[in-house]
Amino acid sequence: MESKLRRILRFMELTDVFFAVFDEEDRLIFANRKYRETFYLAAEEYPLWPDLMRRNFHARRGTVISNPDFELWLKGTLSRRGKVPFRAFETDVHDGTWLWMTETVDEDGWMLCLASDITPLRAQGRTLRQERDIALRSSLTDELTGIANRRFLMERLSDMVEREPETGRSPAGCFAIFDVDNFKQVNDRFGHAFGDRLLIGFAQKISTLVRRVDCFGRLGGEEFGLVLPRMTPAEAAGAVEAMLEDVGALRPFSEHPEFAYSFSAGIASAARREDQADLYARADAALYKAKRAGKNRVCLAD
Repeated sequence: MESKLRRILRFMELTDVFFAVFDEEDRLIFANRKYRETFYLAAEEYPLWPDLMRRNFHARRGTVISNPDFELWLKGTLSRRGKVPFRAFETDVHDGTWLWMTETVDEDGWMLCLASDITPLRAQGRTLRQERDIALRSSLTDELTGIANRRFLMERLSDMVEREPETGRSPAGCFAIFDVDNFKQVNDRFGHAFGDRLLIGFAQKISTLVRRVDCFGRLGGEEFGLVLPRMTPAEAAGAVEAMLEDVGALRPFSEHPEFAYSFSAGIASAARREDQADLYARADAALYKAKRAGKNRVCLAD
């Protein structure tokens, strides 16, 4: 078996196909020669994917990122990256290479990236396809916060309840709805610009606290949703309780250092093949139960 594995690894090094594996934390675990050369990785370097992209962006190498605000681009990309079992797309590289890339994600959030150089084959229509891809990303991104929008979030919710269970894994998962407490008072007291800043900061904070396989997005206004595949209600409640603590420690406005805020959350456990609207309604009812109970808390659906 060891000799076979060594031979497989040797082929990976010889091939002109780009090959890389990232774990559930989005840290590089393995990359072949072609991938490392193209994305400027040393032989024994295993960075987090966001760190790799940030470094290459500032050095103007690797993947071409048209958005001049890298952090905004990264926030939106991470809210969608690894949330679907498989996706394929084209990407441009600063050296002029044009790649056809696929991402395959397993149940634990590990990702296999494969890419092929299609520069000689797909030159015609490249600009049109780029514009199409940009428009598609925009249609799945919340304009204010830069994270996934309602459309993308609800698609991931459907994926969770429709996906066949893996052997030995029974729960489909949970869906949570977050609502920022007393948000209207923030707008009334400080103005809408401060309200927007609060929502942006809230989205950024929660995004750092979710797993690769989770999907966090804005539903609208001060409401956000979180899809938690394969989590039991108790696990989901524990995760959200920790988020409540972290958000409670934030001070979002340097001009008003005394100001703090909270959010309320409702969680519903999903049944396999459950109607998406029913699951949403149960999570929404749990949210309002949390609001009536005094806010700054999480409640589970009945």
